[in-house]
Amino acid sequence: MKNFLLRSVAAILIACTLSLVTVSAEQHTLASKLVRLHVIANSSSEEDQALKLRVRDAVLEAASGLTEDSLPASLPCLRLAAERAVRESGAAYPVTVKLGPEEYGTREYDTFSLPAGEYLSLRVEIGAAEGRNWWCVLFPPLCFASSEEFEEEAASAGLTEADLELVRGSGQDIQIRFRILELIQKLAHLFHD
Repeated sequence: MKNFLLRSVAAILIACTLSLVTVSAEQHTLASKLVRLHVIANSSSEEDQALKLRVRDAVLEAASGLTEDSLPASLPCLRLAAERAVRESGAAYPVTVKLGPEEYGTREYDTFSLPAGEYLSLRVEIGAAEGRNWWCVLFPPLCFASSEEFEEEAASAGLTEADLELVRGSGQDIQIRFRILELIQKLAHLFHD
């Protein structure tokens, strides 16, 4: 009986590892096709949160004609758009705009979700950047896409059906992983009792 339990636990651990490796590889492939936008407010005060949304809108407007390839050269223009929004709001916060890899947790949007992992990110920091943040997908432009627009934008950006399946079902993967972890814990308790 103990041998059977050991083999069962080993099989479950191997299945979990293979599942995690597969999801990780799929996430990495998906991440290579996306650029995320991350806007961080100076603080979590109502005024700074409202300012964050004005800065977000200004950056999205300035980025609307850009492509992923033109993004690095456009950072000064995007920073100026963010600074203008801050200044027009009567605030005097500095703004930092940078492009680079950033870790994200699983994020549920209105029409899709993205798995946790590292993504190329346009990061906009307002002032001390200690407030609540806002994020979305800058390229392809999915920040405010309806479900119909999402499908069109994703397809035009080269997302495959496998990518779309990952985007549509990433929240389910997380729940399954936790369920498997619960089963492993129950089996481990059998050995200790």
